[in-house]
Amino acid sequence: MNRIANLDRTTSETEITGHIDLDGDGIARVDTGLGFLDHMLSALTKHAGFDLVLDATGDTAIDDHHTVEDCAIVLGRGIAEALGDRSGIRRFGYAYAPLDESLVRTVVDLAGRPWPEIHVAFDRERIGDVATENLIHFFRSFAIGARMALHVDLIRGDNDHHRAEAAFKSCALALREAVGRTGGGVPSTKGTLT
Repeated sequence: MNRIANLDRTTSETEITGHIDLDGDGIARVDTGLGFLDHMLSALTKHAGFDLVLDATGDTAIDDHHTVEDCAIVLGRGIAEALGDRSGIRRFGYAYAPLDESLVRTVVDLAGRPWPEIHVAFDRERIGDVATENLIHFFRSFAIGARMALHVDLIRGDNDHHRAEAAFKSCALALREAVGRTGGGVPSTKGTLT
């Protein structure tokens, strides 16, 4: 069974198209108009083992908020759609990812119940063309869109770029584990997820 989904979201603020394959080779073609977001989404894709095409245009003349938020929403929804009823997956995943002095832990539950707990502190207001507060908002919107519990915790780190990248990479590795195929049924004692 192919675990793929088309990505599409059009609002008065953004227009996003693309597709995701959960069983890919970690290949990303991402163009959001925000260089740092492209960098983070490419890292997420690579380390999750997904293939991702994502093209976004947004009202970045105002700021980066809507583009970051809507990319997170559409990516999360794409993962939810590609997973279908979520049978035959591991469901849980966790990972630690360092980047030099920074270390981040992510724990994921793909049970269908969204709950973001994002605890990553930044010192700078921006990294490149993205507000650091919107990186936190990305993970929250992503968790809600994918209908997953997502816990991202910064353990240590001094450099904001390293903190952010370690967060995206640990999230990717946890997702890679959680979407892994087990060949079993629905991974719940209730017999259903959500």
